[in-house]
Formats: sequence, C-alpha cells, structure tokens
Amino acid sequence: MQAPKLHAGEIDISTGLAARLIADQFPDWAGLPVSPVSSAGTECVLYRLGDDLVIRLPRRPGESLDAILTQGVLARLAPFLPVPVPALIAEGRPTAQYPASWGVLRWVDGDTPVEGHLAEPALLAADLAAFLTAQWKIDLSKAGLADRPPAYRGGPLTERHEFTIDAIEQLRGVIDTDAARAIWDHAARLPRWDGPETWIHADLMPGNVVTRNGRLAGVIDFGAAGPGDPSQDLIVAWMLLPESARPAFRRATGADDATWLRGRARALSMALGHLDYYSETNPVIADNARYTIGEVLADYHGISG
Repeated sequence: MQAPKLHAGEIDISTGLAARLIADQFPDWAGLPVSPVSSAGTECVLYRLGDDLVIRLPRRPGESLDAILTQGVLARLAPFLPVPVPALIAEGRPTAQYPASWGVLRWVDGDTPVEGHLAEPALLAADLAAFLTAQWKIDLSKAGLADRPPAYRGGPLTERHEFTIDAIEQLRGVIDTDAARAIWDHAARLPRWDGPETWIHADLMPGNVVTRNGRLAGVIDFGAAGPGDPSQDLIVAWMLLPESARPAFRRATGADDATWLRGRARALSMALGHLDYYSETNPVIADNARYTIGEVLADYHGISG
C-alpha cells in the first residue's frame, strides 16, 4: 500500500519499501511485522515495526531526520519531562530507491486526540499545562542545550506577518477575514517575549499529542523545537482544548495577557496556513484548521463583544 502524497516531488513510499529498508539495513528486525500508521503528519510517513518500534520516513528526497532526534537532544530533554518523548533507536541510510535518511524510533503507545471529542478535557488540559511548565523550566545550559538553533515559529510575530496576511487574503470569502486581521494586528502590537531563554516544542498540534484513557501519555515530533517564545506552545489551547478547559489551562501555565494573546494569534496563523494549503490533501489537518479558526474567532468575539 502506497502512502498518499501531500507535497510535490515526494518519494513513492509504501509498506513494502519500509519492509525492504529494514531487511537490508537492520536484518535483526527483518522478521517483525511492518504496518502503516494512520497519521496526519505532513513531513514523514510512519510504519509500526513490531510492538515497540516505529519507522519514520521523510517524504521528500534529500531530507533527513530532524537534528533534535539525531543529535541526542531529546535524550537530554527526556529526564525533565513528565511523559515519554520519542527515542531514536537506529538511523537508516539513503538508497537509490529511497533517497533520504530515515530512522527507527521507540513507539509511544496511545491515541491521537481529536478536537471536539476529548474524553477528559479538564484532565488533559492540566496534563498539557504540567508538560509545558516542566519544559519551559529546563535550564538549557545545564541540559547542554544553550547553543541550540531557535525554534521554528518561535521568534517575534513580525517574522510570521507576511505569511499570515497572505493566508488571510487567500481565505477571503471562506472565513471572517476582518476579524482574523484584527486578531493578528492586535497581537503584533503586543510586547515581545523578553523572558529567559526557554525551550519550546513549537508544534503542539493534536497529531503530536498522545493520550491514553483521556490523559496525556506522550508528546512526539519535536522537529520544530528549540529556544523561543513560549506563547508558541499555547496554540494547543485553541487547536485541541474546548473553551471550557482554557481558563484552568491558562492559570496552570501562568501565561500573562500578552503571552496568551500572542499564543492565540499564533494558533490562528498556523490554522490559516493549514486550511489554505491542506484543504484538498489532508482532511484531518484541514478539519483541525477549521476548528481552530472557529475557536479563535469565537474567543475574540466573546472578549471584544
């Protein structure tokens, strides 16, 4: 079975290809079953390998696993975090048939939560806040991470301005673009993050959250992570949590007004881009984008009204 493609120029990836890569490069695992993982991920295709492992295959030629995995960053972060995170077990080489680096990771067992269908939203909100506060408190110098590159999307909102305004224009007639522009413009005038150097995940969408019995069981895909503005991690408040769980989540994270509103604007910006780009190719992400935009706009009208 071939994986569906999301971008131009992707490699043809299938269960058979994944099994052949394992057999050729890691023959000790050749007898383990290989099965596709249902995932809305946009950068890699995943396959279970036996019960405890997962194969991670970047979609495009010349790509490699992110440096957060290959340089041991997650291994240094893991002791400070309250739930499991991915662990790289082996790194595979590119081949003529698969021209990208790839990896075998420890499987983080659980379910992908779906916005609007959470079993325990208040408990999950508390768990997410505990994860984020633990992550934000990490002393980067003691963890050997002080020299890491900045997080993707973790800089000032001005760095996302052109992208966001373009996405708003692309969705004119689809969403309330006047309200979206007002939310973004207001956030862009807020004070920038001027706190201590803070490690952020930077991509805390539902697909990167793992739950079990409604509680947080793991966080995955740290490819965008690095030092940055912690408001970027607050996107989960609108991308996953319902309105009823947000006040307690905000109190538990300690977010001040400016940080909270920057987080809301960042969630909107990401959702706008996702809806514009993935509306035809990735229905899970497109549906989440619609949910997020709806939650952000409802929040804005509730406050501004």
